[in-house]
Amino acid sequence: MSKVSMKTSIDAPVAKVWKTVGGFNAISDWHPAVEASALEGGGKRRRLKLAGGGEIVEEQLARDDGKRSYSYSILSGPLPVANYRATISVKEEKDGSATVEWSGDFEPVGPETDAVETIQQVYRTGLENLRKMFGG
Repeated sequence: MSKVSMKTSIDAPVAKVWKTVGGFNAISDWHPAVEASALEGGGKRRRLKLAGGGEIVEEQLARDDGKRSYSYSILSGPLPVANYRATISVKEEKDGSATVEWSGDFEPVGPETDAVETIQQVYRTGLENLRKMFGG
């Protein structure tokens, strides 16, 4: 099992950041690689249309709005991973800023370094864009 965990600090109120990140169907609003997201399965599944083609289907596994986090798994898609499970959370820092953490574990399909680098790039792109969106 491989693991990737990345986080970034954002100089914005935690509630504002969670409002952007916390909607399970909101990833297309903040992640540049996702052109569109559509809910299915009573709102527990999202179908992501990727920039440049491709599609990922994900299922929300857990949600805690009080702790500002949700977990999900990938059901199908082009990424070189299997049994992928990830959590996105937004935590409040002492100075009132927010920290967004995105972590996941998975079984690589193919070389482990390729799978880890792919997931790191997905996380990095999303986290960097959040910083840009909030002026960081």
